[in-house]
Amino acid sequence: MNKRIFAILSIALSLITGTSAQEKILWYDKPAEKWMEALPVGNGRLGAMVFGGIEKETIQLNEESVWAGPPVPENRNGAWKSIAKAQASIFNGKYVEADSIMQTDVLSPRIAPRSYQTLGNLNMDFQLKGEAENYRRELDLDKAIAKTTFTLNGVNYTREVFSSPVDQVIVVKLSADKPKSMSVNLSLDRPADFEVATVGKNKIRMWGQASQKGKHPGVKYEAQLLAVPNGGKTIAEEGNIKVSGANGLTLFISAATDYNADEPYSPLTHTLSAVCAKQLKAVSKKSVEKMVDEHQTEHQRLFRRVTLNLGNSGDVNVPTNKRLEAIKQGADDPGLMQLFFQYGRYLLISSSRPGNLPANLQGIWNQHLSAPWNSDFHTNINFQMNYWPVEICNLSECHEPFFDLLEDLVEPGSKTAKEVYNCDGFVVHHTTDVWHWTAPIGKVQYGMWPFGSSWCTQHFMEHYRFTGDKEFLANRAYPILKESIKFLLDWLSVDPRSGKLVSGPSTSPENKFYAPGTDKEMVRLDMGNAMDQEIIWDNFTNLLEAAAILEIEDDFVADVKTALANLSLPKIGSDGRLMEWSQEFEEVDAGHRHMSHLFGLYPGRQFSELQTPYYIDAINRSIDGRLANGGGHTGWSRAWIINFFARLQNPDKAYENLKALFQKSMADNLFDMHPPFQIDGNFGGAAGMAEMLVQSHLKDENGETIIQLLPALPKVWPNGNVSGLCTRGGFTLDMKWKNGNPENVVISSKNGGSCKIKVGDKTISLNLKAGEEQTLTRF
Repeated sequence: MNKRIFAILSIALSLITGTSAQEKILWYDKPAEKWMEALPVGNGRLGAMVFGGIEKETIQLNEESVWAGPPVPENRNGAWKSIAKAQASIFNGKYVEADSIMQTDVLSPRIAPRSYQTLGNLNMDFQLKGEAENYRRELDLDKAIAKTTFTLNGVNYTREVFSSPVDQVIVVKLSADKPKSMSVNLSLDRPADFEVATVGKNKIRMWGQASQKGKHPGVKYEAQLLAVPNGGKTIAEEGNIKVSGANGLTLFISAATDYNADEPYSPLTHTLSAVCAKQLKAVSKKSVEKMVDEHQTEHQRLFRRVTLNLGNSGDVNVPTNKRLEAIKQGADDPGLMQLFFQYGRYLLISSSRPGNLPANLQGIWNQHLSAPWNSDFHTNINFQMNYWPVEICNLSECHEPFFDLLEDLVEPGSKTAKEVYNCDGFVVHHTTDVWHWTAPIGKVQYGMWPFGSSWCTQHFMEHYRFTGDKEFLANRAYPILKESIKFLLDWLSVDPRSGKLVSGPSTSPENKFYAPGTDKEMVRLDMGNAMDQEIIWDNFTNLLEAAAILEIEDDFVADVKTALANLSLPKIGSDGRLMEWSQEFEEVDAGHRHMSHLFGLYPGRQFSELQTPYYIDAINRSIDGRLANGGGHTGWSRAWIINFFARLQNPDKAYENLKALFQKSMADNLFDMHPPFQIDGNFGGAAGMAEMLVQSHLKDENGETIIQLLPALPKVWPNGNVSGLCTRGGFTLDMKWKNGNPENVVISSKNGGSCKIKVGDKTISLNLKAGEEQTLTRF
């Protein structure tokens, strides 16, 4: 394509989306040397990491359900008898004793590794010799295609990779601008547990059962590679395909497993080989051009809902890694930040589509057999953070896999609640995985925390607030909130020191303190930790709001109202900080990565300048104290801090920490690093940027949604525009701003309703009909 045509197409796209095509591309001038430099594609289920090699290329593959298997942690039946003893120990100041009781009598052993695993690798040996010129590899977020181009020996080579959500295959299109220039040896492999064979003259099968060095047999899988050359000669033998002298070549990769999301311990009985073959047969009858068109149309249906322009696109002719390095050296690059924002949306679309499993700690992209933390669903913040941007960033249906998993955990979580705690309702602890276990495991510092379920149910209510879907509220949100609160009502006990209802024994993830009266002996458990009480407050108020909307007034609702009125609330310490524990204990790690006691600020809605101004100074002091002692040193922790400062409407601090995320926790391919790689920082960072531009978590005294425009806009983004962001109350927002102030705002309503638009200290009241939009130009 010549430069003039490319420019015309770029301008056309910019008219549609508000930014140029080049502003949505990650690109590099050399191949990836390691996995954290490769570029991801995915269709929600099938993922691939593209390295962009020249002589040889490896594409690392994933299928979301390739997991090693049982045994999984089991409940310790009858543990509730010991829990009562530990509660009494804490109330009597015997913290060391309480820790010991809970560790010995309540928590099950952690069983690891038992991990999400790589599907394997597609290996391509092109038998090329010489020095490549004009090299470029890129990931086009708008097209969802990874592309590598270069010139070698006078031939221009192009390699394109995408994972089709329509056809459920990974497609690799290899082309050259001179005939008979394509020769390649193809193979499939993985680090363990696989067999390969060729089928006919142009197909490879790879199959096996995931395990951990022969233990924990899990999911059975199969992958098939179909090679469709244009001309040339093709030979398949001994698990390899050799193509020589072709004009071009297209590869299709299908994959299937026997994992049954509805009943994980009853594997599907379909023939994996037949499933893969059927998918390949279907795509072999379609033109690649049609597949590309359908793939892009489906991806753009979601991706193009939101555009963002921060007023300075930066130099798109500089490779992405060099732009990142410039930020690490202190430069500002709003264009790279808007690319990162859209990258977060791209990754969510690519790893969490309806009908699939939810995004895990690494989305769907994992090269390991034993991934860090098993690449599981960590529910003491990481799993939830994955879904922070989903509603505000106009990807509501991508929330569905999250809801599906939580509903699947109700049955095992009810068993755990009864056997471990002698409580009604359901409970999930700090982590789970595709085998749906819910027992408390490991060390009390992280394992003794029965609030994964309660935190996750918040997402159901948030989905209703953004969509106004009353059927969802009645049939899904209210029932699971009720199951969570059944557990909480039974779990709470009266603190003899205050007469208030408190939770415990539990940790404040994943922190510890020095037991008073000891020679600095570290302990982890308390009664009435701030995060516990805030999550319970959130659950109670969510259910009462839902009950009012659904016109439910029964004994259960009355019990929740009574418990809420008697619930212990977080305290402010003598140093002015919000207390993390029930008492002013001496901290072991003053810069701890978790900031659990600030849940009520974000993602909660308990604390705000409008409703609880007396808490805001204490929260600011708490954040400052953490940061002063080295806090925010992991990517996801830094992302949480961005959201805190956005909610506090502190643009300078929000931007400072957004920039720190780039400087300290980002790889060249813009993957977030814990370290190692965890995708939650990508999602949390994108959510934080949206929160800097619009907020809608507050209501006025009449229950109307307050939509705050540009509440935390930093000085380095004085001019810009955004379209498609969603707010609570079912509104969608398009906004242009100049010199830090809104200039043109279009508000549309999905379901009809009233809201208040707030800019600084000025408020505009609106009442819109369903489908109506209104434009505001004066503030």
